[in-house]
Amino acid sequence: MSLPLSAAPQRKLGAPLIAFLLLVVGALFLQSAVGVRQVLLLIVGAALGLTLYHAAFGFTSAWRVFINERRGAGLRAQMVMLAVAVVLFFPALGAGTLFGTPVTGLVAPAGVSVVFGAFIFGIGMQMGGGCASGTLFTVGGGNARMLVTLLFFIIGSLIATHHVDWWFSLPSFPATSIVKTFGVIPALLMSLALFAIIALVTVKLEKRRHGQLEAAVTSEHVGVRRFFRGPWPLVWGAVGLALLNYATLALAGRPWGITSAFALWGAKVAGGLGVDVGSWPFWQMPANAKALAAPVWEDITTVMDIGIMLGAAVAAGLAGRFAPSLKIPTRSLIAAVIGGLLLGYGSRLAYGCNIGAYFSGIASGSLHGWLWLVAAFAGNAVGVRIRPVFFEGERRPAVLTGC
Repeated sequence: MSLPLSAAPQRKLGAPLIAFLLLVVGALFLQSAVGVRQVLLLIVGAALGLTLYHAAFGFTSAWRVFINERRGAGLRAQMVMLAVAVVLFFPALGAGTLFGTPVTGLVAPAGVSVVFGAFIFGIGMQMGGGCASGTLFTVGGGNARMLVTLLFFIIGSLIATHHVDWWFSLPSFPATSIVKTFGVIPALLMSLALFAIIALVTVKLEKRRHGQLEAAVTSEHVGVRRFFRGPWPLVWGAVGLALLNYATLALAGRPWGITSAFALWGAKVAGGLGVDVGSWPFWQMPANAKALAAPVWEDITTVMDIGIMLGAAVAAGLAGRFAPSLKIPTRSLIAAVIGGLLLGYGSRLAYGCNIGAYFSGIASGSLHGWLWLVAAFAGNAVGVRIRPVFFEGERRPAVLTGC
């Protein structure tokens, strides 16, 4: 996702300075309006945005490259991220507290709605050009096309909230946590074994296709300069995201999520335009009704999402890559619209996105997180076949399975 170093535009301090000032103003406002915890969550969000941008930690591109080329570095980095996360999360979730704060995982039912929602979300990832976290950090990094994806992500999320009561009534297994079912240590060993198997499979397939593993990303910067200007090795991003998700668990009492805020933003706007969203069953659920009635700055996910975008803007500016362009090909724009709708609709049906359902779901020991991974990967395989219709210069892969 990042430009070659030789092609990187000259660094300009305007973008990171403005983003940093917005973070400061936002922190001061949150301190007076909500409290210090919300300020800390904004900072964690900004750190997530910086990490995502500098490590170019994209779930969408990692899966596409593996499906197309059998290059598995991105997938292996995700397994590292998950491994660090479960080592941190499972003991806390087993105890029910972290640093004296009650904590719960993101555990949801695993059924038809998850399979269908994750599948169309996977297609949307390739059409829209990003997942939930990818959409936010690329918007923050100055990608104008991804603003279109984000807009229709929000619209798709809102539409789904009008339908989810029907989807959630379809057959499903009850919400199941392997931490609660098997205990911390057995759940940890099972999870780590699965991560290792997935990583080893990617190594085998990559070596079979290319003879050797792809070289790690390099940078002209070292030490502190590389930290601020990037690019980072993928493993830095993997560990950083796991640690910051753990910080979210400690501060919010639950893991990192993204897309619930998109549905809330859509509902707030629709309500302001006279749509009676409050009568929809989804918005009558106690937690959702409370969020709809409260100011958006009291919503944890909203604050963190804004932090991600601002943190990515700071990172893009420091790296000299904040250069928005409004020249978007028509077919690419259409793909952004379709992809955004699929992302938004699918994330609500599947109880989350690549962060709330996949990353935080598996980190919570939820079976629905694993079901999400399988269904979303299948959706990505379909999406990769569709992409060349909308993106010039891309070739349709000959096969989607095998080596």
